[in-house]
Amino acid sequence: MNIQPHLIALCLKHDRKAEYELYKESYGYLMSICMRYMHDKDSASEVLNMGYLKILKNLAQYKPDIPFKAWIRRIMINTLIDEYRKRKREKEKLTYVEEYFDNSDYSEVNEALGKLDCGQILEEINKLPEATKKVFNLYVIDGYSHKEIGDLLAISEGTSKWHLNSARQKLKVFIEQSILVKV
Repeated sequence: MNIQPHLIALCLKHDRKAEYELYKESYGYLMSICMRYMHDKDSASEVLNMGYLKILKNLAQYKPDIPFKAWIRRIMINTLIDEYRKRKREKEKLTYVEEYFDNSDYSEVNEALGKLDCGQILEEINKLPEATKKVFNLYVIDGYSHKEIGDLLAISEGTSKWHLNSARQKLKVFIEQSILVKV
């Protein structure tokens, strides 16, 4: 890989042809780095493209006294490490959830809940008193806090919490009855 200084200068001016030429020139080298860290070519290509974008974005920080090959290698390795950390965090979250629900205590309840019809649950939500239904939807479905709900509906936070608790109790009774009927 032999990157000419004039190519880097053109890339600094956001010349698309020069950026593409730089990509072609460095592709093999960067892909070999990515393949050492990633399990498959698709993942390696994905990370290579993320790294290349970082290279272009930070090209103005490149100092000619450092070999360009070493500079892009460092950026690519840092990108790979960042991606590894991100995927590790995502995998840990998934593992935790899977382990939690693999417990046999939940199997009967999960099977019964799976048989509940969403339409039935929606009907039960619609049977709730108007204010209780609004608080339930704003909190559970839309993700508002009790303070925000209080401001929107001109009620106190405590009243919002009471409505949510009331809705949960009524829906819990419905779900328990449905599960007992289906099990």
